Amino acid sequence: MLESFKPVVPEDLTLSLGDRCYELSERVLVVGILNRTPDSFYDAGETYNLDALVRKALRLADEGADVLEVGGVKAGIGPEVSLDEELDRVMPAIEALHSRIDIPLGVDTWRAEVVKEALSSGAVLANDISGFKDPGYLAAVSRGGGSVVAAHIRLGPRVFDPNPVYDDVVSTVKQYLEGKVAAASSAGITRDRIIIDPGLDLGKSTEQSLALLGASPEFAAMGYPVFLAASNKDFLGELLGLGVKERGDATCSALSVGVILGCRVLRVHDVKSACMIRDTLEALMKESA
Repeated sequence: MLESFKPVVPEDLTLSLGDRCYELSERVLVVGILNRTPDSFYDAGETYNLDALVRKALRLADEGADVLEVGGVKAGIGPEVSLDEELDRVMPAIEALHSRIDIPLGVDTWRAEVVKEALSSGAVLANDISGFKDPGYLAAVSRGGGSVVAAHIRLGPRVFDPNPVYDDVVSTVKQYLEGKVAAASSAGITRDRIIIDPGLDLGKSTEQSLALLGASPEFAAMGYPVFLAASNKDFLGELLGLGVKERGDATCSALSVGVILGCRVLRVHDVKSACMIRDTLEALMKESA
């Protein structure tokens, strides 16, 4: 019926999150973003208040989120956030959600101590955009039985990088991620608990981010779920001349392309729209199988 529709369908692709196991060849997971920060680029403190964060989490769960991810420090430049302050932001949120919502929880942090505490309080996924720069990070994930997102970044979180240069951005990012996957494996994290993220906008120009999105089949061929964090990002704004709050349709376009090209984990602000994309493309993939 859909012979001409040929999405990238990775074979034998599984992901474990806590005691749940997902077969992702023809399935897509939606990760809802919860920022407990006063200065996040998109919601600008909307869920900094714990009660507000819990209310939004409950709504995102009702809208179909497969995972909820809590972050206490934004990726971009801004005032220093101490370890104690990050813990004070993240831990009450993880604890509150773990007692109320029966879906996997993730933590967005590049600090090993935050990972350790989050995993001990109910989180099952650690998303580190720094590329495991904290030497204790992977050991903390492994000891806590967690899963991990290995992301590419050129310089590091909270570092202004206005003119990133690569000889070949796709091959550079792929080689980098191969090294991070090897490090995670060496730390005792099993294959089914590793996700890879090419890091759109993280030390990338608009053209470089688009090249990485277009190269999603190459990343999917590495044999790990590809994490697509494109939601409302600057490369979409620059490409189309859109402000942060005007990028919803562009985000949906990028997510749809990413899923068709093999991405299987979508990190988003707008869970409802992402779930419609997920459900539609999952049905198309099953029909075309």
